[in-house]
Amino acid sequence: MKAAVAYEPNKPLVLEELPTPAIGPRDVLVRVAASGICHTDLTSINHPDRPDAMVPGHEACGTVEAIGPDVRRVVVGDRVLASVSPACGLCWWCINTMSQHCERKALRFIPRYDLPDGKKASALCGCGSFAEAMVVDEATIVPVQTDLPDEQLALLGCGVTTGLGAALNTAAVKPGSSVAVIGCGGVGQSVIQGARIAGASTIIAIDLSPGRREASLRVGATHAIDPADADPIEQVRALTDGRGADYTFEAVGLPQLLVQAFDMARLEGTVTYIGMPAGRDASLTIPAVSAIFTGKRIQGSVVGGSQILRDFPRFIRLAETGQLDLGGMVSRRITLDEVNEGIELLERGEGVRTVIM
Repeated sequence: MKAAVAYEPNKPLVLEELPTPAIGPRDVLVRVAASGICHTDLTSINHPDRPDAMVPGHEACGTVEAIGPDVRRVVVGDRVLASVSPACGLCWWCINTMSQHCERKALRFIPRYDLPDGKKASALCGCGSFAEAMVVDEATIVPVQTDLPDEQLALLGCGVTTGLGAALNTAAVKPGSSVAVIGCGGVGQSVIQGARIAGASTIIAIDLSPGRREASLRVGATHAIDPADADPIEQVRALTDGRGADYTFEAVGLPQLLVQAFDMARLEGTVTYIGMPAGRDASLTIPAVSAIFTGKRIQGSVVGGSQILRDFPRFIRLAETGQLDLGGMVSRRITLDEVNEGIELLERGEGVRTVIM
């Protein structure tokens, strides 16, 4: 099978012909039909502390070709959606509707692939979908029944579910409210769609990219502002009667933008952080007086607070009924051989989502 291997940070991926990974008792062999290129892939590929070779990719769909003897969730022939986070369905976190924190996190770091030099490569998030096939634990996939095209379905594996869930699950945006979203790539535009579905009346998209601002308006933003034009905090306040937004979301992961999201929320507003910081040492500094006396609620959102066994089918229904626009988010389709070109598009901030087909 062909797979794209990240050997060193900040270097192009290398296409390799690798043996299909062995299938363990709870493992599933999935023929990959489509895989989105997510910012998490880029962050992981270029992370300076990454210890070993890795096959990126975690936002994917495909078809089950083989299963281990203890697999119960799927059968051969099932169409499945992979998830950035496993959900075993049995641990304390899963039972208490917090499967985004499933205790089987170690599945994300299993060395799956045998490399030509005799070493092993891990599979990002336990998936490794920048490949013709992937072997995953059954906790990482969900069987789905839908006619949605592969390139649309794959987006639900991470970016769309993370953004949509942040609006609908984590923040629980209320009808008639105002929402500001910093960073309008795939995750940010999914927040915008979630806010629209929830009935927000003012939805403000904030991004340096003209293309992403225009795309945000197409999927539900009522306003799109360029943070380079003027102070984005003041721009948001001008659109919300001087108060600031009821709900703010940061979908980039930069400390200065985390502070902006806090500052552009109104008194007693809700601030939701989604973007992945580039490093573990990144920190957020907010004046203690502001953190206390503004009454603002600050919260992180892991995979949009989504329970994949519940929410994948739920979000699929939203797409099937036309309430969630997935097709408009696919900005380019490429082959696995073009994976490095797709990564370059992401680095330049071009388009919303490039999908490997």
